[in-house]
Order: sequence, then structure tokens, then C-alpha cells
Amino acid sequence: MSTENLPQSPEQPPRKPRVAVVFGGRSSEHGISVVTAGAVLKAIDRTKYDVLPIGITQDGRWALTADAPERMAIVDRRQPSVDLLAESDGGGVILPVDPSNREVVYSEPGSVPKALGEVDVVFPVLHGPYGEDGTLQGLLELSGVPYVGSGVLASAVGQDKDYMKRVFTSFGLKVGPYLVIRPREWQRDEAAARKRIVDFAGEHGWPLFVKPARAGSSIGITKVDDLSGLDEAIAEAQRHDPKILVEAALRGREIECGVLEFEDGPRASVPAEIPPPDAHAYYDFEAKYIDSTPGIVPAPLTPEETAEVRRLAVEAFEAASCEGLVRADFFLTEDGEFVINEINTMPGFTPISMYPQMWQASGVSYPELVDRLVQAALHRSTGLR
Repeated sequence: MSTENLPQSPEQPPRKPRVAVVFGGRSSEHGISVVTAGAVLKAIDRTKYDVLPIGITQDGRWALTADAPERMAIVDRRQPSVDLLAESDGGGVILPVDPSNREVVYSEPGSVPKALGEVDVVFPVLHGPYGEDGTLQGLLELSGVPYVGSGVLASAVGQDKDYMKRVFTSFGLKVGPYLVIRPREWQRDEAAARKRIVDFAGEHGWPLFVKPARAGSSIGITKVDDLSGLDEAIAEAQRHDPKILVEAALRGREIECGVLEFEDGPRASVPAEIPPPDAHAYYDFEAKYIDSTPGIVPAPLTPEETAEVRRLAVEAFEAASCEGLVRADFFLTEDGEFVINEINTMPGFTPISMYPQMWQASGVSYPELVDRLVQAALHRSTGLR
């Protein structure tokens, strides 16, 4: 029998890719991650993607949250939190651990778990440990869910400034003088560890910068001008990470450069300069996020300097095996040499952050930047690559 004249059922429109924006987390950068997520949620194209906001509370609970970018901003110098956005006090989101199943489930105590549908890609906008450092990336690899940004190794290297500097040095990138004090060293002989720092200051001079080895957003960093402030600086750094980094001060200009992965490989944005903030000793957390000290985009560099810092930013991206995006931070010393300070594999992504601003000046708008990162993740497989 012919089916030519039978009524045809209308074709279902193709399902839009579902993007889970995961934010918050257990690190001291929780609030900034929420601000970043708000900016991403506001910018992502809702005609092109379905969006599922998932917040991780500071105690580690995965919460279903309101899709409310307007509530995810710093107000009166107070940072937002996932707890204020969570739809309940006890419910939890469960990611699949079976690569053949990408369905996310929401569970409330005493209730039947509710399926939230499949997730095609995760946009993890977490900063710091337990999110940016390869831990979440490892979970997503096990789940077989594609995600925005670098993989496990690059994320871990990008979080640990000790090993980051070792990788850069091995690839011929110039880093400044630094010293690492590991937890066991401090516990075994505190006086000897402190003497190493004092001897380092004797060799390289004051001031020193004492910072957590595995934190970001300039949290826990202290500029130490003399011996009297050293113990307090060590205690502050160790409050965030038992492993601390001590860096010699470099005389020069702070230059940043964004790297974004295109179809033909990573490209660098125009660079930016971070001028010394008037009300702060250096470009610390308050200067970045509370007082919003503006950067200069593009940086006032010669064409040769601009080309060189862009080249070095891409080299740093490749050296650490990064994917998706990176912000590379440099010092341009008084003798005209670029010294790399660090990279951020998930840089600040708020509307005032330097990474989006540099790409805006390079011709890539914020919404286009978000879209490009999601598309790159959708087309990249998990696993060894």
C-alpha cells in the first residue's frame, strides 16, 4: 500500500544544545564566580541555547538556582552567593557518571528525584580550587560531558603557580625570582622555612609578595615591605593554601593579554595595561572587583612590544596545553623584557574584567566570546585528545 497520500506528522524542531553554567564553589573566590556566572547568563544567546544554572555552595552542595543575572552582582561592596540563589535549602543536582547518559537529576530530601534533561556542554565559571584546578574537569571527563576551557592537566598547572612556573621555564619563558614553601617544610621546621624567605629577601630585596600558591583573584596576597610584616603575610597566605609562594618584586609595567582558541588555533587579543591603582598598594582584590580600577585597553606599547607579548601569550597557552581560553599576565621590565607572571585558565569574566575587555577591543563582543567558547566545547570530545 502506498503511503504517498497519508498525512505526514510534522517534524519536531531540533533540540537546542543545553548549556549548564556551573558556578560558585568552595574556594575563597566563590563570590566572584557568581558575578561571572551572572554576566555569562545575561550574554548567552537564549534563541540558540537552553541554559541550566547550577550553583555550588561554599560547603560543596550542587544546587539548582534561579536564572537571575540581576541578582548576581556586587552590591554595596557585598558579594553574591549561591545560597542566596538556591531554589531550596536541601535539594541537590546530580551529574551523570555514565558517559552514555547525560541526563541531570535533581533530588530533594523525601521526594522522588526529578529529571532535568540532558546537558550537552558545561560552562564551568568557577575560580580557584575545587573548580578551576582540574577537579571539576576530571569529573566531567568521567561523565563524558564536554566543557568549556582547559582539561585536567592544564587546569591543574594553571592553578598551581609553583608548577606553572616550572612548566614555563622548561619551555624557555622568562619568569621572575620566586620561592616555594610547602606544607611539610613549614610543619617540619618553621624557623628554617622562615629563614629561607629572609635569605631570599636578602638576595632580591624588599618588598616581597607572599601569596597562596593555588588561589586567584589576588586573594590572600600581601605586599611585604620589611621583616616586620612577614609573619602576618605568611599567616594570611596559609589561610587560603598551606602551600605558599614568595615572589620578588619586579620593577616594570603590568601587561595582560587574552588568548582564545579559534578554528585555526589559538590567537592573542590586543594587550592591556594595568596602571598602579591610586588607592591601593598594588592591583589587589579590592582594586580589581570592588573599586573597579580601570585598565588601559589597548596597552600603550610599541608595535614591536605588542607583537612580542601576543606571541608570548600564545606560547604560554601552548606550553601548558591549554584549551579554549587563557589570560596571560606579564611584567614589562625597565630593560624592555617581558617576564610572565601567571596564566588564568578561567579568567575573570565579569563585564569589567580585563579578558572580555581585551577581546572587545580586538573585535569580539562579549556575547560572541561566550558563543565561541560554547561552540568550541561542543565540537571537542572528552578523553585523550
